[in-house]
Amino acid sequence: MSQTGDDYDSIMTTIDQLPFTGDAEADRLLVTDPLALLIGFVLDQQVPLQKAFSGPLELSRRIGGLDARTIAAMDPDRLDAIFRERPALHRFPGNMARRTQELVAAIVERYDGDASRIWTEAKDGRDLHERLLALPGIGPMKAGTLVAILGKQLGVAPAGWEAFAPAHMTLGDVDSAEKLATYQAGKRAFKAEQRAQGNKV
Repeated sequence: MSQTGDDYDSIMTTIDQLPFTGDAEADRLLVTDPLALLIGFVLDQQVPLQKAFSGPLELSRRIGGLDARTIAAMDPDRLDAIFRERPALHRFPGNMARRTQELVAAIVERYDGDASRIWTEAKDGRDLHERLLALPGIGPMKAGTLVAILGKQLGVAPAGWEAFAPAHMTLGDVDSAEKLATYQAGKRAFKAEQRAQGNKV
């Protein structure tokens, strides 16, 4: 069953923040602004998790708020320059400016600029997962983790969502700084094991 915007507003106030960055304002934005959460996931590659999920707040500060239509319509060179301002929003600012603009353009086209509709209008867990996978910059691992965050922490739980949340620990299980440390230690250990086996990570 899909959830209305009013339902979403009440759900999203059940927790104060997602403790991913160590910055209370950045962590609160991930809860209060669906677009911020999605941008954080797009930025979450080849930089520390804290850097990636702090990016939406810093981008908001630089452009005066996060609005999908505004970002989608922005001159790409201007957005590129904004991402490159020191401190740069990412290790690869140009590439991530482009990917962020691709994400918001898809949200404008498919959801009239309202990122929350991706999950509030999902018919069931499969539909939610497919909607996330269809977004630029959101692959299978990120889609599964987003389902886990939505279901476990934000109360967005369409029927059958559990089947699309990973069985292993993800950011969906991180509800404190201590859990974040455990998650990151596990991720480092997994990558080290993969490298030892000659696998590319």
